[in-house]
Amino acid sequence: MEDEVTTVERPLTQVQQDFARALARAVLFVPRAFDADLGRHVGMSTSEYFALMHLSEAAGHRLRMGELARCTGLSLSATTRVVGLLEREGLVERERSVLDGRGQDAVLTPGGRARLEQARPRQLATMRKRIFDRLDGVDLEQCTAALTRISQDG
Repeated sequence: MEDEVTTVERPLTQVQQDFARALARAVLFVPRAFDADLGRHVGMSTSEYFALMHLSEAAGHRLRMGELARCTGLSLSATTRVVGLLEREGLVERERSVLDGRGQDAVLTPGGRARLEQARPRQLATMRKRIFDRLDGVDLEQCTAALTRISQDG
């Protein structure tokens, strides 16, 4: 407990403050930019896109709702809302879990796969424009490792 207090009270260096502020801006800016671009061009939010993407990559194109929440970084209630939207569009179905019958799985439909393929070129273009075209000379493997550590619990 003392280490926790000491860590909190120790001031940040200017470089650390600058990084933390830039990271916070990026965390807010990137999803807004992605949502605006995907919404304008394909009528889909980033949360919807990533839910479809993770389902497309899962075995049998299905994930338990909790696992889908973990993959997307959304809360379980936000995942339920996103899956509900996708369900109303016929892109996802909810079925009893094949593992234990207690939980629910989100299952990608053929229409969902088609919609994902329609949206993928726009998402890739947005990622290049908003992120990768701005990272010349940056070690992406180190950045990925650092962001993974930041986003882990504990």
